[in-house]
Amino acid sequence: MGTLKGPDGAALTNVSLTAAAEGFTETVSTGADGAFRIEVPKGGTYQLTVDAATLPTGITFSKAADQDRSILVLMGDKKVLFTFASGTDGGSATASSFTWARISQLLVDGLFFGILIALGAVGLNLIFGTTGLTNFSHGELLTLGAFTAIVLNELGLNLIIAAPIAVVISAILWGWGQNKILWKPLRRRKTGLIASMVVTIGLAITIRYTLLLFFGGSPRSYQQFAGQSGLEFGPVSITPKSIVFAILAAIAIAATVIWLQRSRIGKATRAVSDNPALASATGIDVERVISVVWILGAGLAAFAGIYLGSTQDTTWNMGQRLLLVMFAAVTLGGLGTIYGAIVGALVVGMFVQLSTLFIPTEMKTVGALFLMIIILLVRPQGILGRRERVG
Repeated sequence: MGTLKGPDGAALTNVSLTAAAEGFTETVSTGADGAFRIEVPKGGTYQLTVDAATLPTGITFSKAADQDRSILVLMGDKKVLFTFASGTDGGSATASSFTWARISQLLVDGLFFGILIALGAVGLNLIFGTTGLTNFSHGELLTLGAFTAIVLNELGLNLIIAAPIAVVISAILWGWGQNKILWKPLRRRKTGLIASMVVTIGLAITIRYTLLLFFGGSPRSYQQFAGQSGLEFGPVSITPKSIVFAILAAIAIAATVIWLQRSRIGKATRAVSDNPALASATGIDVERVISVVWILGAGLAAFAGIYLGSTQDTTWNMGQRLLLVMFAAVTLGGLGTIYGAIVGALVVGMFVQLSTLFIPTEMKTVGALFLMIIILLVRPQGILGRRERVG
């Protein structure tokens, strides 16, 4: 949705715009107030084109490239505000990126995206903290959770019921089961961390292409809550499902923090993260703690996958696309610290969305990695990490 206005702020009426993506094209015209709205079937990147021939006389594009805008739709309504410049060649416009409406929308999108990243990053950081494993297959835990919910949803269960069941199944099957079958035997054989990291890469590739084999490459959507209209909060538009998922995600993250701080097993987890050998010497069952961490990490990742699948389509490589962003959040906040993962995720989420003010949306992940490099140059241990002596 958006508004077309002239240089004097007057609305431009009857201007044609076309939104296009793979398998989708729709053309609309602006109304009496210059507003337009295009309903899209799913999240993704759309090309929005202004028909120059329908613009009033005396309105020109400052440059030809301004006629097209590439827009990434993640959740709810994506507002687009065009501001036109006067000219004598007819039919053109410039798009003003720095508008309060767009900045406000991007800030909210960034907050929601940061909460989503935090769900995955917390589990990733807990697994790293207790085992030292850099898990390049963690993104696939998101994908497996999303597809587990898809299967239950297609079997007839409403998403409200399918989602929590999928989280539990994922926590047990993909978390506890994966640790029991694969990682526990490798730890007994004292497999090195580098070799284990290579195993995670191979595991990630195996899971991705297994999903591709059984489910195909076409995107899938949940049968409920698709195509919701956004709720208007001033210049910001948010879908009800995004609000609900964000609140539930925030509760899950807060519960994880409280569990780590207050529960007996949570304190044991922190002890193992600090020093596994010393924790074992004091009577803590390290393997039991690691099993619990895998269950928790897989459950949170599955929730993140369902969250992501509800705002976009569920695809076989969706977790892979989010993996580098999660690593950026974990590294930025501080390896092995849950608070670092949360703070890093929120910073990365905000930065990724706001970076689209300056760079194309297709390159916004690059901005997150660039921010990680800059902060690590200044503070190598991350925002909340601790300095460690080597040697």
